[in-house]
Amino acid sequence: MIAYNELKYDAKEGFYDALPMMIGFIPIAMTFGVLAKNAGMDMFNTVLFSILVFAGASQFIALNLLMAGCSAGEIIITTLLVNFRHFLMSASLSNRLDKSLKKLSPIIAFGVTDESFSIMSFKEGKLNKEYIITLEYLAYFAWVVGTFLGFLLGGILPVSLTNAMGISLYAMFIAILVPEVKKSNIPLVLALLSGLSNFIFKSIVGLQSGWSIVLSIILVSMLGVYMFEGRTKNE
Repeated sequence: MIAYNELKYDAKEGFYDALPMMIGFIPIAMTFGVLAKNAGMDMFNTVLFSILVFAGASQFIALNLLMAGCSAGEIIITTLLVNFRHFLMSASLSNRLDKSLKKLSPIIAFGVTDESFSIMSFKEGKLNKEYIITLEYLAYFAWVVGTFLGFLLGGILPVSLTNAMGISLYAMFIAILVPEVKKSNIPLVLALLSGLSNFIFKSIVGLQSGWSIVLSIILVSMLGVYMFEGRTKNE
């Protein structure tokens, strides 16, 4: 019998595990490419966006903030807060790596997404570089290629269809929210409070879009910690 810590996964298994992610990433990345083209970005910067950032929801948010005329500081802080969960995911995965992979930590950390983390977290034993690099960077390749294809299609598809693709950002967040709402009503309450606080900061207080989102994230996140801590104690 193979011991838990001796389990190994090869590049072939990484390829098969990456296929579902690639199938899902390409249409979402294409939507980003279409929206970036409609926002006035050129092909080079659109594709470079996905090459350097590689973060679905944050790219859509950053694009919307750019279109709203927000400053670089607002965009950076907002996307940092949205992606803060990656610190936790990377820290969790670091305990599963072979000691020989520590020098590759920056490369591995860059490729971590919600989807790849979910797949790797269900694997038993240590994770080796053949499996991780194949899994993460096939998904990365699909995201970049999808962005490129989306930019090309942005000049071919009907205007009504490309404009309608803007709803994908909201659909993405709804898809993330619904499974959590089925477990507890707290995420729904926090989502509603986020929208309300953002409305207050932007429309009543008069803050710019970026800073109103930043403050909403911070305040509601603090409230969420308190609410979930209270629920845990009650359980």
